Amino acid sequence: MSTADDHRCRGCRSTSGEVVLDLGDQPAADHFPLASHPGPDQRHPLAMGWGADCGLAQLLDDATVPDEPRAIEPRAAVRQAHEAVEELVGSGLLPPGEFIEFASPHGGSWGDALLARGFGPALGARAGVVIDVYGLMHDRDQAGGLRARAEALTEDGTLVLQFPTYAATLRRREWNALRHGHFAYHSVPAARRLLADVGLSVFAARSYALYSGSVLLLASRSGAGPDVEAAALDDLERAELSDGVLDPAAMAPLGAALDDDVARLRRWVESQPGGAWLYGAGSRAVAVLAAASLRPGAVAGIADGAPAKQGRRMPGTDIPVVAPDAMLAADPGSILLMLPDLADELRDAWPALAERWVVYGAH
Repeated sequence: MSTADDHRCRGCRSTSGEVVLDLGDQPAADHFPLASHPGPDQRHPLAMGWGADCGLAQLLDDATVPDEPRAIEPRAAVRQAHEAVEELVGSGLLPPGEFIEFASPHGGSWGDALLARGFGPALGARAGVVIDVYGLMHDRDQAGGLRARAEALTEDGTLVLQFPTYAATLRRREWNALRHGHFAYHSVPAARRLLADVGLSVFAARSYALYSGSVLLLASRSGAGPDVEAAALDDLERAELSDGVLDPAAMAPLGAALDDDVARLRRWVESQPGGAWLYGAGSRAVAVLAAASLRPGAVAGIADGAPAKQGRRMPGTDIPVVAPDAMLAADPGSILLMLPDLADELRDAWPALAERWVVYGAH
């Protein structure tokens, strides 16, 4: 296995492992050129390795420079943050106190939800609660990133770590979860191993539907928790093992899924009279749209609510990113939603379009 740094696993530093998905050269998923810039866009190798010793799926070489226009956080993510805090505090697993939060480029802050339940920002360098929601995956050095989070904990503190689980990636064959800038694709077994390396033991877990499937782990130095939580954690780990998170053979279908998704996308786009309309210029849409090599003008536009993305285009394509008003004015008969987590809030926002949404990946 090869990484951009020193040919070692980003988590455990072992050299044992293999490449499990290679998408060739792809445009950077977080660089949206101005619509007036004709390209061609620079492309970079995009491949996933799997570390045999710790089980961490990870991005291999990445020479891109982060340049991500700020996305709008889905309502579902905000709701899930408040619901998770309510449940964890109510169950006694997360007693109120001072907290430190490691931020994610994608938002997802628990700050408001924690403040509403009596928590307060830490006054020093350590806190009884350390929060990381979708942040760790952006650390090039996974071992170093986990050490930093462990060092931010008081001796009896609790780390809350949430991530899109690699088990869901395998189960749903979501090859386009792989992208530049996301250096790790965690599973429960891999996360438990890497947390143990920095002296933390997982004592509870929760699963959520957000981002195709997310897992939240609670870890501490003692690892002490209710027996019922330990049993549920073990059940979750067994389920992920059955999904193949430690079995390279189970990862092989990811590559074949690309061809299936591209063919399905082309058929849908070509069936739309007057140019297709899409919604959600997220990073997962970049690779499939670039790989589809759609004819010029086949997609009239991809609408997105983030002002920072409007006036740009999807990397590697001529597809313009526009404000939702442009899509509404076009009054398309069908709209392909590239970000399934937005489905409920978009149906609420535009009830007249309720029957027009076609959700990407819903098959």
